[in-house]
Amino acid sequence: MENLNSLFEEATLLLKSLIEIPSFSKEEQKTGDQIEDFLKKKGVEVNRSGNNIWAFSGEYNPVLPTLWLNSHHDTVKPNAGYTKNPFSAIIEDGKLFGLGSNDAGGSLVSLIAAFTHFIGKALPFNLLFIASAEEEISGANGISSILTLLPEAELAIVGEPTQMRLAVAEKGLLVIDAKIHGKSGHAAREEGVNAIYLALEDLEEIRNFQFMKSSPFLGRTKVSATIIRAGHQHNVVPDLCEYTLDVRVTDAYTLQEAFEELKSNLKAELTPRSMRLQSSHLPDGHLMYRVADKLELEKFGSPTLSDQALIPWPSVKIGPGDSARSHSADEFIYLEELRKGIEGYIAIIKKYAELS
Repeated sequence: MENLNSLFEEATLLLKSLIEIPSFSKEEQKTGDQIEDFLKKKGVEVNRSGNNIWAFSGEYNPVLPTLWLNSHHDTVKPNAGYTKNPFSAIIEDGKLFGLGSNDAGGSLVSLIAAFTHFIGKALPFNLLFIASAEEEISGANGISSILTLLPEAELAIVGEPTQMRLAVAEKGLLVIDAKIHGKSGHAAREEGVNAIYLALEDLEEIRNFQFMKSSPFLGRTKVSATIIRAGHQHNVVPDLCEYTLDVRVTDAYTLQEAFEELKSNLKAELTPRSMRLQSSHLPDGHLMYRVADKLELEKFGSPTLSDQALIPWPSVKIGPGDSARSHSADEFIYLEELRKGIEGYIAIIKKYAELS
């Protein structure tokens, strides 16, 4: 590819500049400014809402379908294990170190590079790039806040570190607060109904629970008890026990379906915190499967959440870097991964256009 080197050099410089600007969730103003300025210099019209940035590669044609390219520019906070300055973009032994370099800066700048490659080029679809905010916290001012401002996606390509494997399914998240009631009494006498003991029956059920439906890419939905609270005094039988469930829901279920199946098997009063973070699955027969086959992309199901959970259109997740490095101390991405990411995204867009 004749201009791959220049795209790679630009992407590397952009990633270094983004690493050196703190961009914790809800505090992404300056990285938003950097991305906006970069795109404006490429001659495209840039749109912004809060810290979400988007642009089309050419004039929008409402008759054509739209292909989204999306990644996020917020980061988590650095953990105590860092030995390097998390806001210093350091290159050592072919690695670019820095907070957000792998999650998801590498994917972000690789998508931007691929997007700029197609600026002004004729395509059988609208090409839309979106840099979203608040992804790490699934925040209300992230991508969900701009969905009504954007055209429907025939396909959304979400940039996250997957070693350029193609995630065609992603687990959703359901957090449930549970309450189980007993009857208080004095611990020294045969009084009351101990809510802890009632909860133990539920917890034993949860420990052995298996959801009925399974996913071909993600296996079974998994439920874990993660928090428990009961009692306030050593000599009083507790009349209330509260526990929290973390449910990782596969594409075999909607969150509501998973909730109902659990509810029918437990005694506690269950309250879901949110029904926003849905599981996703690329519909059978979608064109992207043919693209993946042509490019020999490895397909898999991803256990980690991304903005896919909030995008109501068909989507896949793919990007340079390794999910195992995300949120880790001394986070890094290999420079060669960046190059392959740019090349891979361009190949996907080209093949999608060819087969459209």
